[in-house]
Amino acid sequence: MPRTDIGPPDYRMMLPEAIVNNYGKWKYHDILKPGVMKHVSETGDELYTVRAGSPRLVSIDFIRDICDIADKYCDGHLRFTSRFNIELLTTKKQNVDGIIADLKKLGLPVGGLGDCISNIVHTQGWIHCHSAATDASGLVKSIMDELYEYFTEFKLHAKLRIAVACCINMCGAIHCSDLAVVGIHTKPPKVNHEKLASTCEIPSVIASCPTGAIRRHSDKNINSVEVRDERCMYCGNCYTVCPAMPLADPEGDGVAIYVGGKVSNSRKPPMFSKLAVPFIKNNPPRWPEVTDILKKIVEVYGRESKKYERLGEWIQRIGWERFFSLTNIPFTEQHIDDFTYATETFRATTQFKW
Repeated sequence: MPRTDIGPPDYRMMLPEAIVNNYGKWKYHDILKPGVMKHVSETGDELYTVRAGSPRLVSIDFIRDICDIADKYCDGHLRFTSRFNIELLTTKKQNVDGIIADLKKLGLPVGGLGDCISNIVHTQGWIHCHSAATDASGLVKSIMDELYEYFTEFKLHAKLRIAVACCINMCGAIHCSDLAVVGIHTKPPKVNHEKLASTCEIPSVIASCPTGAIRRHSDKNINSVEVRDERCMYCGNCYTVCPAMPLADPEGDGVAIYVGGKVSNSRKPPMFSKLAVPFIKNNPPRWPEVTDILKKIVEVYGRESKKYERLGEWIQRIGWERFFSLTNIPFTEQHIDDFTYATETFRATTQFKW
């Protein structure tokens, strides 16, 4: 196809030769050991993939180090998955051990393929996002330090996907991941009246609120707005439009934990995740309360689930009551589905599954 300077280049221009020659001809694949997979084509060609975890926010030096490994073993080819795993591709089986050794020299874990935890997909967090209710990179580092062995070893009966979103605008994939952590604001924005009058357009600020919680200030002598707390859902839209309405608060910000989502169509259709823990206050730098709960859920799931059973499928089989009992997570009023139009998700039966 003709080359242009509009948009990204055609992906087919960057595929390894082995993939170009066998495109659409792959017969099967085997996971040989943690982080190593072999694809076999109908032509008999073989392609080996070595997967490693990455920290998501990386430096130029880090990229150069990874590219050096790709140049050494993989004819310069590598790829990043949608969950920020690094995958190095080679047609030579003898290169696999060398790739693993060089990745480990960089301190990168090799794993994430098959019945284990993949790399955590997450958002920007405090390092970049203006509306973050929690950090992302620090929280993910803390979680994976606790669950490291579940990435590098086959200790589960099925794959497990974890996501972290630093606010409810949810740039991450928390709605469809087995385990998910989402940042939560619990206090309305603080209005800086002096700054707002000089930096923001009041009609735009009012229009930015999806629940109509923002209106002109009741005192006509004050050229600003006010927030009706009872209507605010802490989404941060107003702060996006107007920096004079910051939402972040060290006491009111924290995270919620969701469980049971998936994208796969295997066995059961895709599922949305559901609330497990309504709120945990931020406790940086290691978030011990969050990591303890996640590790407990993973340990119980690994022990109680069946082969190929995803987390949400396991919960559906044993029942939510049993899930809360096994994981020692308190059941609160926030877990009750009381959304006006949620009749399809109500438990409309007296039959409880213990």
